[in-house]
Amino acid sequence: MAEMKGGRALVETLRNEGVKYVFGIVGSTFLESLDALYGRTDIQYMSVRHEQGAAFMADGYARASDLPGVCLVTSGPAGTNLVTGVGSAYVGHSPVIAIVGGPHSSYLQRDAFQEFDLVNVFKPVTKLSIQVNRPERIPEIMRYAFRTAMMGKKGPVFVEVPRDFLDNATVAYEPQAPESYRVVHRPPADPELVQRAAQLVRRARRPILLVGGGVTASGANGEMVRFAEMLSIPMVTTYGRNDAVPNDHPLYVGPLGRAGAAEAGEACRGADLFLAMGTRLGQFTTFYDDRYIRPGIPVVQLDIDPKEVGRNYPVAVGIVGDAKAVLGQLVLAMKEGALPQPDHAWLREARALREKRLARLEEEGSLSYPPLKPQRVYNELRKALPPETIVTLDAGACPAFGYDRLHFTHPKTFIAPLDLGGLGFAFPIALGAKLGRPDSPVLSINGDGGFLFNVQELETAVRERIGAATIVFNNNEWGSEKAYQKLLYNERYVGADITNPRFDKLAELFGARGYYVEHPDQVGEVVREAVALDVPSIIEIPVDPKELPYPARLAPAKQ
Repeated sequence: MAEMKGGRALVETLRNEGVKYVFGIVGSTFLESLDALYGRTDIQYMSVRHEQGAAFMADGYARASDLPGVCLVTSGPAGTNLVTGVGSAYVGHSPVIAIVGGPHSSYLQRDAFQEFDLVNVFKPVTKLSIQVNRPERIPEIMRYAFRTAMMGKKGPVFVEVPRDFLDNATVAYEPQAPESYRVVHRPPADPELVQRAAQLVRRARRPILLVGGGVTASGANGEMVRFAEMLSIPMVTTYGRNDAVPNDHPLYVGPLGRAGAAEAGEACRGADLFLAMGTRLGQFTTFYDDRYIRPGIPVVQLDIDPKEVGRNYPVAVGIVGDAKAVLGQLVLAMKEGALPQPDHAWLREARALREKRLARLEEEGSLSYPPLKPQRVYNELRKALPPETIVTLDAGACPAFGYDRLHFTHPKTFIAPLDLGGLGFAFPIALGAKLGRPDSPVLSINGDGGFLFNVQELETAVRERIGAATIVFNNNEWGSEKAYQKLLYNERYVGADITNPRFDKLAELFGARGYYVEHPDQVGEVVREAVALDVPSIIEIPVDPKELPYPARLAPAKQ
């Protein structure tokens, strides 16, 4: 057991967990920890330009690598700047450890310089928000933080450590193997509930699989496909989880929910059994109404979090457990008797809906230009992107077109803001994802408004040679809001129009590679080149400002 300063003990706990990057901005409250990182090659302090970028990068790193992402910043506004990025990790069930060096312990509860009650600020967006109350507990509480972030349904943790605990206190530290304090366990389901679910599947003639992020989180994507194939059940994916099953699979109809495929919604309305696997059936997947899940249709819902099962829709069978473990149980239960014969009329209907969607998307390859329409750009992207590319999608109008139009072959290649809906998400998330999987091509897709939320991280990307490519759709407007003002307020636009620089020139000023694309034939060539670079790049694509997405609030009227 070694004696060391608290700040060094903190770093040792990170090294013990195999942490490679710590994202943040240098601050006076954790200088001992920074000094402990000096000259290290196993851990790097990744200095960013805004704390929000640090949290987003940690989130992107965690989602791409399935390892904990860590950010470390100073007190006060540095801590509050983390909130949106940590909220992103909370919505995405991403294991991010957000650490803040807090004020001196003797100043607490005295409204000292940069003193905020950050523990309570972070409680709504974390699995655990805690302050270290004694210096000797730093190793223990950090183990608790990592255990909480990585167990069950993963998610972020916030830890505040007073600066005197880091700088002045001496701490006894003894390394412990992570498996000694956080056990990897895949909880199976109640066997009786599995049998009841199997009975419903046997009786159903038109079942459908709604596949969510829990399937990917448990690494059960292959099992999910084999289960669908064994029983010939059509599949759709939940909002923002398009990569949960291979999109080229003949049983895959399309993505459901806001900005998803109308054909997927039609398939859901035709089903007589809903198998909701690894999903909480959230708002942007279902809208909490009956547009996709018809009243009276039995629902089998599987989720690792018991509070989500039956929360938004009544269930015929609610199963709590890990998707990989439960799918194994379901397969065995189905094999106990003769497998049910598929309803060939239902399969033909689902196949026709799949082909209808693919034909619709292919037709968008002939959309006229100039100006370019986002749909045409996505048509070109589908042909150009290597299948292993990680795509990060921002919130906003032009990125929203991508939910229905991007195709994914491998799990963990699509990172979306999900129900956070935060602008400025995609670019720093992509930088973290590239650090998490450096051998994979990475592309972020942004609107012009959202990109400027975290454009400062372009300096970080150039300095650290993070070779992620970025598309900026430029229509000089806040498109999602303008769509509402167009359709609901008789084109009375307030605050919807903006102006921008040339983003390719801006990239060059930062030292990145810049591209400007006006013709559809340029898209594929430029994107293929950009994702292969070992330096960051920005691709500006001016698009038709009149091409606005149909507002989600009005979606039922459209259908």
